[in-house]
Amino acid sequence: MHLLSTRAAGLVDDEGRGVVRLAQTPGEIVVLSAADSTLALLADTAAALPADFPSIRLANLMALRQPASVDLYVDEVLQHARAVVVDHLGNAADWAYLVEQAGRTARRRGQWLALFSGDFGEDPQLLARSTAAADDCRLLWRCLRDGGPAQAETFFALIAHAVFGRGERPSLPEPLPCALPYVPRDAAAWPARPAGAPVALLVFYRAHLQSGNTAVFDAQLAALAAAGLEPLALAVDTLKNPESLALLRALAARHAVDVVLNATAFALGGAGGGAFEPLAGDAPVLQLLLAGSTRERWAEDPHGLAPRDLAMQVVLPEVDGRIATRAISFKGVAWRCERTEIDVVRYQPEPERMRFVAELARRWCRLRHVPPAEQRLALVLANYPNDDARLANGVGLDTPASTRAILQALHDAGYAVGALPPDSEALMHTLAAGVTNDTEANDARPALQSLALADYRAEFELLPAVCRDAVLALWGAPEHDPMMRAGRFMIPGLRLGRVFVGVQPARSRGPDLLARYHDADLVPPHAYLAFYFWLRRHWAADAVVHVGKHGNLEWLPGKSVALGEACWPDLLLGPMPHLYPFIVNDPGEGCQAKRRTQAVIVDHLMPPLTRAESYGALLDIERTMDEYYEALALDPPRARRLRQVLLGQVIGAGLHRELGFDAPADDNQREALLRRLDAFLCELKEAQIRDGLHVFGRSPEGRARRDTLRALARFERGAAPGDASLLRALAADLALDFDPLAPDWAR
Repeated sequence: MHLLSTRAAGLVDDEGRGVVRLAQTPGEIVVLSAADSTLALLADTAAALPADFPSIRLANLMALRQPASVDLYVDEVLQHARAVVVDHLGNAADWAYLVEQAGRTARRRGQWLALFSGDFGEDPQLLARSTAAADDCRLLWRCLRDGGPAQAETFFALIAHAVFGRGERPSLPEPLPCALPYVPRDAAAWPARPAGAPVALLVFYRAHLQSGNTAVFDAQLAALAAAGLEPLALAVDTLKNPESLALLRALAARHAVDVVLNATAFALGGAGGGAFEPLAGDAPVLQLLLAGSTRERWAEDPHGLAPRDLAMQVVLPEVDGRIATRAISFKGVAWRCERTEIDVVRYQPEPERMRFVAELARRWCRLRHVPPAEQRLALVLANYPNDDARLANGVGLDTPASTRAILQALHDAGYAVGALPPDSEALMHTLAAGVTNDTEANDARPALQSLALADYRAEFELLPAVCRDAVLALWGAPEHDPMMRAGRFMIPGLRLGRVFVGVQPARSRGPDLLARYHDADLVPPHAYLAFYFWLRRHWAADAVVHVGKHGNLEWLPGKSVALGEACWPDLLLGPMPHLYPFIVNDPGEGCQAKRRTQAVIVDHLMPPLTRAESYGALLDIERTMDEYYEALALDPPRARRLRQVLLGQVIGAGLHRELGFDAPADDNQREALLRRLDAFLCELKEAQIRDGLHVFGRSPEGRARRDTLRALARFERGAAPGDASLLRALAADLALDFDPLAPDWAR
């Protein structure tokens, strides 16, 4: 453990990796909070208080996560105060040592200590551990939760009255509405938007408005306007407030909002059995990331976000189906408040990432406004490993049949698909007849589309220098790439009207193809870059669909989340609407695609399931065992003969070794072998195995449907609303003649 000396913890970026010593002198009033917006509001207010007002110290709780940090702060600052306020954010375990030490110090030194919750729910346990009156704690809590300059003035006025006998006890000012529209001062300077421009609604926490921390939202709204969208903004206390949520939905309906950019954290619903409702009708919701670190720390961190930001701004919003975006701001010191000895932290805009998000929003709006027949789409099929026998592979998915089904669905929905192959076999035959990743066979095959070397070089020069250098160092000059022919990069795939069906290019070459497919440090070769350059610039796709788990774009080098402009998935896919049919039982790898390539995951079923059953010698052994156990009760002499037959069958098949036994030498060993054999045969025949592949958009039918439903129904499930009707419907579907609510119904 090492000691980190820092100025009064307005900006704390050590992630708890050392003991922090805050460079603060004692003050008569000490206020601790984990919210930068709260600290900024209090610092602004404190700076304007009369000169004879008691001295104030503000500090960020995030600097006091280590017990040793707490001890230092208690010794040097906290024990000298007359009033201590802790705006406690989190559960009881968070800052437990700090709460314990603050309470012990307050009682030992006769301090006025106010402990209260940092969120919108009152915490009776914190109130009980305070030395201040419960009503005083509640008033301070309301001041910080309501926010705003008037509330901050009341906050300090109450402390001055209760502790120092100054003035009258104040009452709580009228709070701001729970949700209110926001228009930046510089809105008049935004670029003109065309009449009927798509409407983008930006939602952020009201606390930022109340503390003056709005520069990042002003900049993002300006970026949306520059992208040709009509920006709206709404500041809310929390989307978990039904009133705020209702106001948001009413605003979205009134203005026919096309896309929502959400800068609030956590999740709304859909988890824990609750019903999920869309945030704003059928408008897609882009989740904005407001990084809690400095830009320098983010740039150095291969993970992109700290665990706290990852949980609140990425993992939890995924529950609500948000589309992941990028970090549009980082924290930085705005000014130094000498009166409270704190560095006031504000969100600092990141213009390049804001333009990325604005373009992504514009493209999602385009999909809503441009008629299907005028849109250009791309379906990208994986090829792992890179031989023609594995074209269009997908885990658990019949990708050729699924691609043909998707093309048919697009045709039926009015997309200009052109002449469709009659079936999946014809589709794959046509794909394999052109160039593929099999470079040894490509000389005799036509390239149905290609990218000129000059066009490639123009795109390549737009990449960051460090990325260009890495590609050239590993793969050499582009003209030597094996996918180069006659001065042009060959692009595998075929065009069907305005829909392109392409084969994802190889990440590597040579004998290590399999090992390097997931290599997070391997920069892609020139042909890989050329494929996506062509897809975005020349084919000008409006949206990309990677069909089936899984491609390799989401495994390219770069940050794990909150990608930067030098991360390879961003360089190649860019701010493109991205859809990804993905097997439902592998959410881990699906999240990789969501977080690194802004994918909308469309889960599909796993393959139809059936029981493994017994077969061959195992079936004979099972029959003998059934006879043996039946004879034990009815015919003991026959049972003894069957026991010998059974043991002979097991040893003859070598099954005893699979069960971990040598040839049994005595009755005890034989009995142990038979007991293990019975359990083994039951487990084996009841095991669930795949029965074919799933076709996207098609439910299993007939026996496959019945066996799959039986397999799913085997697993224990907790009681939840609607389970009874679900189980009855399932039993009816299976044509079962017993009560589905009985404890053993799934057997």
